[in-house]
Amino acid sequence: MTLTHASFVTLPVADQDRALRFYADVLGMTVIADRDMPQGRWLQVAPEGAQTVFTLSGPGMGGFEPGSARGIMLVTTDVDADCARLAEAGLSVQGPDELPWGRMASFTDPDGNGLMLLTEAHH
Repeated sequence: MTLTHASFVTLPVADQDRALRFYADVLGMTVIADRDMPQGRWLQVAPEGAQTVFTLSGPGMGGFEPGSARGIMLVTTDVDADCARLAEAGLSVQGPDELPWGRMASFTDPDGNGLMLLTEAHH
């Protein structure tokens, strides 16, 4: 095996425009790809400089169930500030909670995909 990194994570969404507004405007991700393909719109976003991107997969792109992704961990330098921003945007946020590995919170995107925020503990 000569794996180097994960290319993308699929986030199944019902409405790609709504998902794009959330991931770009609320989470501050950058659009990596947005083009029409024979089976649908290929839409990818990522945090600035990230190696792994997120494919916002709409209906017809692989038969994924919108909102079925879970356990997507996003690392941030300030989980408390980010939670406040999410709350201002109208999201329900659980946490942040102090855990042995850092301060962590969880929330869902507009489709119900489960995301987590982590500010890693410094040892």
